[in-house]
Amino acid sequence: MDNKEFSKMLEKRTRQFAVCIIRLSTGLPNTPEGRVIRNQITKCGTSVGANYREANRARSRADFKNKINICQSEASETQYWLEVIIEVGWLSKDKVESEYEECSELLAIFTSIGKK
Repeated sequence: MDNKEFSKMLEKRTRQFAVCIIRLSTGLPNTPEGRVIRNQITKCGTSVGANYREANRARSRADFKNKINICQSEASETQYWLEVIIEVGWLSKDKVESEYEECSELLAIFTSIGKK
């Protein structure tokens, strides 16, 4: 797979991740606390793909690297909110396991890209 194919595949993967996070967030309680966490996880979970798409349209290598670092940061924040959701008992670990694993893989990919 060449870089262009990889980029398209990763854009699609991060978009699918955003959809999964949005769907997951609808299962959070409709309380003041639940709405705050829903907003937080939705923002960072959808930002991963949006920033990756922007990275692929970067104006320079430095701009690309900066946007990849943002992707990495947003994926890490998404993981954090997933952990909080599990710990407060809003959703079970089994219920968020696939999103958590995908987030871990995306984080690893962006960490690797950022080191190049």
